[in-house]
Amino acid sequence: MDRYNLIIIGGGPAGYTAADRAARAGLSVLLFEKEKLGGVCLNEGCIPTKTFLHSAKVAGYIKNAKDYGIAFGGEENTDIASVKHDTVLSRKARVVRRLGLGVAAVIKGAGASIVNADAHIVGKQGDLFIVLADGKEYGAEKLIVAAGSRAVLPPIAGLDESYRGGYLLTSKEILEIREVPKRLAIVGGGAVGLEFAEYFAAAGSAVTVIEMLPAIAAGSEPEVSQILQKAFVKKGVTLLTDTKVTAINQGAVICQRTGETLTVDGDKILFAVGRKPNTEGLGLENIGVNLERAAIITDKSARTNVKGVYGVGDINGKSMLAHTAYREAEVAINDILGINDEVNYSAVPSVIYTAPEVAWVGETEESAKTKGANIKVVTLPLTYSGRFVAENKDLDGIIKLIADRDTNTLVGAHIIGTYASEIIAQAAAFIDLAVPLTKIKQLIFPHPTVAEIIKEAVLAL
Repeated sequence: MDRYNLIIIGGGPAGYTAADRAARAGLSVLLFEKEKLGGVCLNEGCIPTKTFLHSAKVAGYIKNAKDYGIAFGGEENTDIASVKHDTVLSRKARVVRRLGLGVAAVIKGAGASIVNADAHIVGKQGDLFIVLADGKEYGAEKLIVAAGSRAVLPPIAGLDESYRGGYLLTSKEILEIREVPKRLAIVGGGAVGLEFAEYFAAAGSAVTVIEMLPAIAAGSEPEVSQILQKAFVKKGVTLLTDTKVTAINQGAVICQRTGETLTVDGDKILFAVGRKPNTEGLGLENIGVNLERAAIITDKSARTNVKGVYGVGDINGKSMLAHTAYREAEVAINDILGINDEVNYSAVPSVIYTAPEVAWVGETEESAKTKGANIKVVTLPLTYSGRFVAENKDLDGIIKLIADRDTNTLVGAHIIGTYASEIIAQAAAFIDLAVPLTKIKQLIFPHPTVAEIIKEAVLAL
């Protein structure tokens, strides 16, 4: 039996980061991945969707070019801007392949070993956790479980039949469809559903988004959600909020809205209502790891109830985001190396890569008040930024900051507008480091940038 310091199950962002950090620290590391390195993020999520969305963004630039003084062929004809889905698919495949090869090179370059096989935890022998793959046993002193998650398909009448028949898709299958559907019904108004709504609307689909909650983009502030909803309506997307799906009938979604039954027709249906940790079949019960709602229970150092076993990434259900997975992996390896470290879950940013972009971190105004915090709040239009005004035709964008009066620090930040995904990292750093507002006011931001809006908002606070 081959013996290692550390075995990692799963080669997504959490798994490959852990393998890299551990191997570079001198540990002998074995990584199991039964499918493709990079996990959901690289192969079915973050990266493929961003290639789709960038194509939609470029098409949008061209269609609105005349508003910025750009003409084509001497004429203000922007009808030439259309999304060629087959070309987008080819480019997506190239991007994913290149990054996948990069991940493999990084892991191997660090000195970790990779086995492409389904791994199952058998139990523990002495000081070793035993993992079985392709009929061979492997042992390790420490074990990191990073097996990721999969799309949730709840028990709705007709859903399984529609999924098997190819009418209903998850975020995995829709990335591979060869033709843009004329009508696309999307169940779920969160990040995944909205990003696909953005792309397929640009590609020519008549898109309807069905959301059970009162507003889209749950987790963001109400003011942000309203601006985003307005932007989608301008693009011709139909938004049905406060709407519950009761059945799927092949190419139709049956819904209830304020006591009324609605039928939303679609040539394809995208189901994007959340994800579930992949804990089934791993053999966690053989070593006594505790679960809650299919997720591994972990503390802020990614430790489980079993000494030497860690749960990182989507598998623990805390924050199903790739950047959280990276940090959890780092924390787990630090703990293995005897370095005290914890994940600050209150400073994890979230982003929806639509146009406009939406980003937030920390508390909402409501959540802060619920916790009894003594807060002060400011909301500013992004028109306080000269660059934002210079680069945008639609000037609907805001920043909302939430500060704690007692500590004089930021506890929440919410942005909708260009570069929001890039700007939010600064706000997250201020929250994580508990930087006093007086210090943020003294910082020098480059001008002109949209990021300056953070300082303007802090001054307003």
